[in-house]
Amino acid sequence: MTTELDCESERVRGNEGRKMEAALAELERVQILTLQRISNIEHSFLPQNSSVSALAYVSSPDTNCCQTSASDTEARLSSILRSSGVNDFAFKTVPPNYYDWSLEARRDILGAASIDHLCKSIVLVNTQAPSNITDCSDRNNSKYYIVVVQYTARFNAETVKNYLYALNDGKIAKKKFNLRLAPEETSVKLTGYEHNGVTCIGMKTDIPVILDEAIVRLNPDFFWLGGGEIDLKLGIRTSEFISSIKPLIVNCSGT
Repeated sequence: MTTELDCESERVRGNEGRKMEAALAELERVQILTLQRISNIEHSFLPQNSSVSALAYVSSPDTNCCQTSASDTEARLSSILRSSGVNDFAFKTVPPNYYDWSLEARRDILGAASIDHLCKSIVLVNTQAPSNITDCSDRNNSKYYIVVVQYTARFNAETVKNYLYALNDGKIAKKKFNLRLAPEETSVKLTGYEHNGVTCIGMKTDIPVILDEAIVRLNPDFFWLGGGEIDLKLGIRTSEFISSIKPLIVNCSGT
């Protein structure tokens, strides 16, 4: 006959078992994250070049590693970068759900110095440009611009408007500058890259590039941006990026 004492003992053993399972699951999660961080630290000491992307990467913050290989896009952009004198760069492949992660998780898988070193490229259109301004032939007064800003910053179109007005010595009315996010189809047509894969390297159109001044002040001076494909990211030395791309450097963001 089962007594109340037997039932109580069984319940206690069940609770202890569940606690043990939870503790083991938590230990496994911590071990995976620890191994991921060790891997990122090891990667940071490797030469910064495109061969880094052939290494294994973690597919999500809590899952096992997967092997990736260099893509045609990576090879093409690597060639462009090297031909323009850029040597300190790295490509890394990320999982499909990368943009569902927190900035901290993205930082960890890329081995970035901080979340402030994670940047994006966005295509802007001057909606008030005169009718004769239809392309990007004049970088001082272009129909389109591509701006590189941090994910942690808030883009300020007004400061770019003031900058371009001053760049043209006030000869063009300030109201003729009104920069807004370009439609997705326009961005794809101009750059050749899809949303979340946009980069200012190897674009179809030679769009003038604006680099937020905050990125120039980052320490260390190595930041990450899109790599031409949704699951491909490019890390690059800031000084070499500036030397190669020759962007307009503008204080165009806030926190």
